[in-house]
Amino acid sequence: VGHSPSPSSSTPGAEKREKQYQAYQGFGDRYGGVTGAHTYFYADETKCDQHMETFLHCIDASSGSSEDGFAAIKLTALARPQFLVRFSEVLVKWRRFFHQMAAEQGQAGRAVLDTKLQVEKLQEALANLGIASRTELQQWFTGENLGTSGTVDLLDWHSLFDSRSKLSRPLLIPNRKTGQLEPLLSRFSEEEELQLKRVLQRMDVLAKRAVEKGVRLMVDAEQSYFQPAISRLTVETQRRFNGSQPLIYNTYQCYLKEAYNNVTGDVELSRREGWHFGTKLVRGAYMEQERERAAQMGYEDPINPTYEKTNEMYHRCLDYVLEEIKRSRKASVMVASHNEDTVKFTLRRMMELGIHPSDKKVCFGQLLGMCDQITFPLGQAGFPVYKYVPYGPVNEVLPYLSRRAQENRGFMQRANRERDLLWKEVKRRLLTGNLFRP
Repeated sequence: VGHSPSPSSSTPGAEKREKQYQAYQGFGDRYGGVTGAHTYFYADETKCDQHMETFLHCIDASSGSSEDGFAAIKLTALARPQFLVRFSEVLVKWRRFFHQMAAEQGQAGRAVLDTKLQVEKLQEALANLGIASRTELQQWFTGENLGTSGTVDLLDWHSLFDSRSKLSRPLLIPNRKTGQLEPLLSRFSEEEELQLKRVLQRMDVLAKRAVEKGVRLMVDAEQSYFQPAISRLTVETQRRFNGSQPLIYNTYQCYLKEAYNNVTGDVELSRREGWHFGTKLVRGAYMEQERERAAQMGYEDPINPTYEKTNEMYHRCLDYVLEEIKRSRKASVMVASHNEDTVKFTLRRMMELGIHPSDKKVCFGQLLGMCDQITFPLGQAGFPVYKYVPYGPVNEVLPYLSRRAQENRGFMQRANRERDLLWKEVKRRLLTGNLFRP
């Protein structure tokens, strides 16, 4: 697996731009008051194209080093971060509006996919809010698959947004604080619409190279204020390229309270549309920053309250995907974890569900140089297992690795155990006279 935390740039005039603009502090990784440059500094579209070229080289390198390889890409390298934040805000507002309508229909607290709005009641509520006329609202559901069963769920709701957002008149939704109607897309300019088109084009270029080289692409998860846009763009690419195989993998961070809803929603979408669901499951690496930002800006902490709750969420999401693999064979998962309990849980559930390693529906991933006592036995037992290879300038790779250590609590204890196991193996070889042979 190849991954570049920070591609460099040699764009003419880039140094001048770097001096002219300052990276937005809210996008950095802060530890002890220090802001790191994990999120890509956006200079211009040319720099995004250069990042794309770096990822293309990464795909080529992965293809040349292994069969069925992976390459990781970051969308903050391929699009303006501020655009991803704004797009995410729109998606979150639209989703909240759905839950507001559900609460008014007495469905508050239900599981996401069990929440279904009655179309007639929905149309009446939207008309009463003044969002559109009754005639317009009837047209919203005409000629589409929406509401044919008399109900609309969250996936239908997102589809409704796709079609309505193309209207020339802004789509209005109520502001829950002021009670006034506000245009949902008011902050989108022509330039931002163009940026949306450009990032999809870059993802298309990368996906086509991946197809050519026989490499799968993992789209990295990032901070929660980017993630709704990142996931939406990834799903759009999955729709195009995961028709016959899981080429594009979306990443789900299980320290988020919404992780299970996000996984189950995307799995259901893949079922309805008939494409292969591919996912990488991680615990998450931005906990301190997420909680600090939530406290500063006054919104609910998106992170699970304890590490134990995060573990429960990880296993719950993983079990759901494993059940989907057994059910349809059109899902694949990378268990990206250094946690031995999680690996044991996966192996046990695979055995119970009859999922064989040779099916290559489940693979494992650990960082290069870490937890080899997990990686090597899995590989020797016939499981697809990968070492994740971060690369780049030392001062940018080290903060990345520190986040991985923070993500996996008990990491130092496992490092001590790994050291003890290595020393035990060295002594065994010395005593048998086979120091340089297994």
